Amino acid sequence: MAIYKRGSIYWHKFTFNGEAIRESTRQKNQHKAKDMESTHRSRLAMGEVGIREKKRVPTLSEFMAKDFVPYVETKHAEKPGTVEYYTDGSKMVCGTDLGSLRLDEVNDQHAQRFASQKSKLSASRINCGLRTLRRALNLAYQWGTLERPAKVTDRKSTRLNSSHLGI
Repeated sequence: MAIYKRGSIYWHKFTFNGEAIRESTRQKNQHKAKDMESTHRSRLAMGEVGIREKKRVPTLSEFMAKDFVPYVETKHAEKPGTVEYYTDGSKMVCGTDLGSLRLDEVNDQHAQRFASQKSKLSASRINCGLRTLRRALNLAYQWGTLERPAKVTDRKSTRLNSSHLGI
């Protein structure tokens, strides 16, 4: 049992089924806070108070096919170049091992691995896939499919220009 004070209010912190539980007791009395913590633990153990169940997160390929590409086709119907860009980027991303990952598993490390796998393509083609991935993940977050946004950066060109050389 671990209670601690933040300001004048006591909080409790413990682990239940491998998940950290940290909540305010809304009490200023230490003994009442301990009682509330033990009550909360026993309610969790009896199943009266549940830990929020995580909803099923689709794979990247499922999300791209069922949500992202149809959205792009309707939102950018007057811009066929934009539709083609995102559709092509979607096919490129889903054609790699990224497509089988769940949306909440995709991170910048996976994106950079995608970029290195596609290193034979031009930088603009690789960035097309990365931008498509970034846009899809941002939309998934906005639509509530992801609990938190994922960060995906563009592949940097390895060529040096004159500003790097100090000329």
